[in-house]
Amino acid sequence: MKVKGLRWVIIGLIFLATVINYIDRSALSIMWGGEDIDGSIAQSLGLTKYHYGLISNVFMVAYALGQLFSGKLFDKVGTRIGYVISIGVWGLSSFLHSTVRGFFSIAFFRSTLGLSEAGNWPGGVKSNAEWFPIKERAIAQGLFNAGASIGSVIAPPFIAALFVAFGWRITFMVVGSFGILWIIPWLLINKAGPKKHPWITQEEQKYILAGQSLADQNATEETKGKSLKEILSYKESWAVVIGRFFLEPIWWIFVTWMPIYLFDIYGFNVKEVGMFLWVPYVGAAAGSIIGGYVSGKIIAKTNSIDKGRKTTILIGGIIMLIGLIATVLIGDTAEKFVAIVFFVLFGFQFAISNVQTLPSDFFSGKSVGSLAGLGGMIGVLSVIIMNFLVPVIVDNFSYTPIFVVIAIFVPLGVGAIYYFARNIQSVEK
Repeated sequence: MKVKGLRWVIIGLIFLATVINYIDRSALSIMWGGEDIDGSIAQSLGLTKYHYGLISNVFMVAYALGQLFSGKLFDKVGTRIGYVISIGVWGLSSFLHSTVRGFFSIAFFRSTLGLSEAGNWPGGVKSNAEWFPIKERAIAQGLFNAGASIGSVIAPPFIAALFVAFGWRITFMVVGSFGILWIIPWLLINKAGPKKHPWITQEEQKYILAGQSLADQNATEETKGKSLKEILSYKESWAVVIGRFFLEPIWWIFVTWMPIYLFDIYGFNVKEVGMFLWVPYVGAAAGSIIGGYVSGKIIAKTNSIDKGRKTTILIGGIIMLIGLIATVLIGDTAEKFVAIVFFVLFGFQFAISNVQTLPSDFFSGKSVGSLAGLGGMIGVLSVIIMNFLVPVIVDNFSYTPIFVVIAIFVPLGVGAIYYFARNIQSVEK
């Protein structure tokens, strides 16, 4: 049996895994509520906003470590088995949220969820490097990243509906089952890479391999990946590390704190959050796909990876910066705020698909996961710092300084990519 366009089937499965990933991680914030919201997690377990901040950081610390470890894991065992381990553990962890009895038990399962969910990103970047020619990697990354946005669109109304009908414990059981079921089609379809997959057509195999770097074309199963020390000896690697340190908090501040912001500032309940929260992620999904498409078009027209990546990252950065300034100046109603965040997240995803593709532009397959995981870990460390600061700043001032800080992060992140990666191309000769 031969399947035309097999690479798109593979990225479709990873897209689905990413949708599940974001449904699972969003469930806690959507059902958290507050001490005075009937049936919410906070009221049921007697927890406060400070507990939420601590639990969020437990997740983020585990997620940071998971980025680094899973990057090395995927480079060692490959994407097929790496995904089975990652999504199997996170599906079970999400399911077991239904059994928690207090702060410590929920923090424990949040940590195992973070460790395992992190693998989705270095795994996706590595899979795209294997299955797509360079000029298509940004659109593949955009489709993969769109899963995060679509998951965030689906999660609020879906989880709110389950919460209203069955309560938060049953909801965790339902969403936790999705990841475990996903493993079945993944193992059936993703039998091997494009060099050896029995279902790939000769034309597609030739197209994929011819469009990869010389280092990727010459790599064999015996080819060893570089150590982190070797990877960081290249200046270009720091474009990924520093760029993601400044850019990642922009996404995570809204993912983690936007439901709490709507509870605090506008007095929303769980159902109302479900009605509003999905809207900005439609913008994020569109940004993911359009950013990847634009980058690919520029590369095809100019035959320059550098121009394609940098132009798209710059456009996304400008959109983010304008949107974050607008949250401070005109975001004074729930409707305005949600609309502005729509554009902020559009700009973020427009740019980040290309930022996340950089490891595969610089290195061949068995080093891609390591750099992607390291960049992810450093980005998450920045998010952890912000998660500690948010409750303190909000209680003493307001949410405004948070928006100002992440607005400043935009030119710092984009500037780091331009500075450290003077010419985006393979560093391996």
